[in-house]
Amino acid sequence: MKKLWMDLQLFADAGTLVNATTQYVNAYTGEGTPFVPGTSDLSSLDKTYYDTTVLDNARDQLLYTQLGKHQSLPANHGRTVEFRRWQTLGVVHQLTEGVIPTGRKLSQVAITCQLTQWGDYIAISDLMDAHSIDEPKTAAAEELGAAYGLTIDLLTRNALLNNTNIIFSSAYNGSSYVSTPSTEAALQTALASYNCNLRVDDMKKAATNLKKGAKMLKYQGKYYVAVVHPDVAEDISRDQAWIDARIYTDAEDILAGEIGRMHGIRFIESNLAPVIKSDGQSYATYKTMVFAKDAFGVIDAEGGGMETIIKTKGEIGGPLEQYGTVGVKGETCAKILYNERMVTIWSGSSYSSTETDNVDLDNWAA
Repeated sequence: MKKLWMDLQLFADAGTLVNATTQYVNAYTGEGTPFVPGTSDLSSLDKTYYDTTVLDNARDQLLYTQLGKHQSLPANHGRTVEFRRWQTLGVVHQLTEGVIPTGRKLSQVAITCQLTQWGDYIAISDLMDAHSIDEPKTAAAEELGAAYGLTIDLLTRNALLNNTNIIFSSAYNGSSYVSTPSTEAALQTALASYNCNLRVDDMKKAATNLKKGAKMLKYQGKYYVAVVHPDVAEDISRDQAWIDARIYTDAEDILAGEIGRMHGIRFIESNLAPVIKSDGQSYATYKTMVFAKDAFGVIDAEGGGMETIIKTKGEIGGPLEQYGTVGVKGETCAKILYNERMVTIWSGSSYSSTETDNVDLDNWAA
C-alpha cells in the first residue's frame, strides 16, 4: 500500500487576529489594528508589572517605615491624616460586695499629620525603548521605586528625630566608665578623650525604659527593634551576647535589613540612622532609635499612598511619538504616637572622627 505524507500544518489556522504587544495583527496580511486606550488596550498588563516592580523596590528601602503603625490613605478625605490612640487605663477597682463601682472613662487622643507629595519620572526615547539591550522601562521602574522608598524612609526617620526619650552612652577609658554625658555638647567633649561607643549596657537601659513606658508592648509579642547605623552596628556586634541573623534557628520572619539581636532587641542596619556632625564639630554623634510596638504612625504606600504612572509614546511623545515616561508619585506623613514607646540612644562610634552628617534632606538629592 502506498503511503501518502501530508503536512498537517497546511491546515493550521492562526485566525485573522493575533494579540500583540501594541496592537492586534492579522496573521495572514500583517495588517495591524492599534489598541484604543481605555477600550481595547492591553497596556494595563505592563502597568501591573511596573506597579509591582516599583512597589517591590520601594518596599526594600522602607526600613524605618516597616516598624510603624500603618494607616491607609482613602481618597477624598482631605490632606490632613488623623492617627488615633487610646489612653492607657490603670489597674481595675477592687470590688465591694453589693456595691457598684464608678465606671472608667474611655478616652482617645487624635494626632494629626499634614500630607506632603513626592514624586519623579524618567523619560525614555522611542529609539532607546526599541533598541536598548537592557529593558529601559524595567530599569526605570526599579530605580524610581528604590528612590521613592529611600525618600519615604528618610521622611519617616526625620519625623522620629522629635523623640525626647533620650539616653547617652557612657564615656569609657578602656577599663571602666568615667562619666555619662547628659547633653550632646557633653558627649562631644567626652569623645575628645574617651570611647563613647554603643554598648550592651546601653541596650539594656533602653529595654528597661521601654518595659516601663511601653507596658511591655513588643513586636510579635517578643522583641523591641533598634535601627542602627553601619558604624554603630560594627561596634555593638562585637559583643559576646550578639546573635547574628544568619544563624537564627527559629522560624520567625526576619525584618528587612535585620542583622542580629541581643537581649530581646532585634537590630536593623540602615545608613539613614541619624549621624549628627554640625559645622565646627570634630566628632560625629549617632542616634540609635529603639522602638516598642506602634510607637509611630505612617501612611501605607500599598494602601493608596503611592502611584505608578506609565505614559506611552502615543500618549505623551509629541507629534512624532518620540518618547514615553515612567513615573512614581505619592503622599506621605509620619508621626510619633507614643513618645514613651521609643528611646533614642546618643553615642559615638569607632568612626566618629571621620563620619559626616546625614540628617539634612538636601544631602540626599541626586
